[in-house]
Amino acid sequence: MTHPRFLQIHTLTSYTAALLNRDDSGLAKRLPFGGAVRTRISSQCLKRHWRIADDPHALDRIDGATVAFRSRELVTHKVLDPLRDKFAEDVVDAVETEFQIAVYGDKGTTKKGRQTLLLGGPELKWLKGQAEQVAEQADGDAAKATAAAQAWRKDFRANIKSMRECTSLPAGLVTALFGRMVTSDTDANITAPVHVAHAFTVHEEEPESDYFTAVDDLAEEDPGADTIQDTELTSGLYYGYVVVDLKGLLKNLRRDTELAAQVLHNLLYLIAEVSPGAKLGSTAPYGRASLMLLEAGDRQPRSLSEAYRQACSPDIGAASDALVRKISALDEAYATGEERRVLSVCGEVDIPGAVHGSLAELATWVRSLPKRAAT
Repeated sequence: MTHPRFLQIHTLTSYTAALLNRDDSGLAKRLPFGGAVRTRISSQCLKRHWRIADDPHALDRIDGATVAFRSRELVTHKVLDPLRDKFAEDVVDAVETEFQIAVYGDKGTTKKGRQTLLLGGPELKWLKGQAEQVAEQADGDAAKATAAAQAWRKDFRANIKSMRECTSLPAGLVTALFGRMVTSDTDANITAPVHVAHAFTVHEEEPESDYFTAVDDLAEEDPGADTIQDTELTSGLYYGYVVVDLKGLLKNLRRDTELAAQVLHNLLYLIAEVSPGAKLGSTAPYGRASLMLLEAGDRQPRSLSEAYRQACSPDIGAASDALVRKISALDEAYATGEERRVLSVCGEVDIPGAVHGSLAELATWVRSLPKRAAT
């Protein structure tokens, strides 16, 4: 049995009459593939819903998890605002200028000039403590506050690097999974061990323009539609693909195999059960994976999206058959020997070497992978 390096997660999930992910014009996102236009769900949309899911398997419910916040105003709201009741306003303002530059770079003095940054709870707590120390040195003098903050900024990178090295998950659990890029501090960059593809329909797009009205219940004259609008809805069977670099995950989690096991367990549930989508009140866009295939191996991952280059029938049976044909051909050509587990709610699918099971059984299996990957 090989020591697994990668976990690959393939899903087929159906949604009806929904608007899961919109573009800048308010229409469903699309993808031309194999000569046919498909409906698409972006990886960013998928990851956001997994990150913020209020769910029994939410990432923030994992023991040992630390929170993270994504914003252009982290320093403003999480570091400096808590100090404004304790120190003079001009002192805090003087400190803020230097802290914004330290965290966001030279253009960080304005909100527009900052990038949307992801920082973990431990990092923000450390920054708040540093800001408080600098403000205390000023003795109520804004000029002293500026000088003290400028002196602090000179050693910022070395000090925060030291803090990160001795703190468990300083950037938060979400960052350890999905990574981050910090242009103002390359040492803070974290490589994402969870790689998420854009999901797309296995068949040609199925759009519908939905005309709808709102009626004024209190109108005494000229009753009828008070508002007339239209929106786009789509239906589709989506292929989704996620790769977890197990060694990369362990590195980001400081070699904590128990934490990594719980992360994989919860992430699998989120991928299978948490739906992306807007217009919740008018479309109820909730669905669960009809098929989930897991593969663990030590070779470079490969998507099975090629199974759908030629658009297939919008049917789970046809999509499953296409998946089986593609994976069988790859096995014959490359013989990479992945271990497989599969969940199917539409009858048994004859995927070579795959052991069938429930979601709970698949989740139990993935929990074993981090320890095996660590050896």
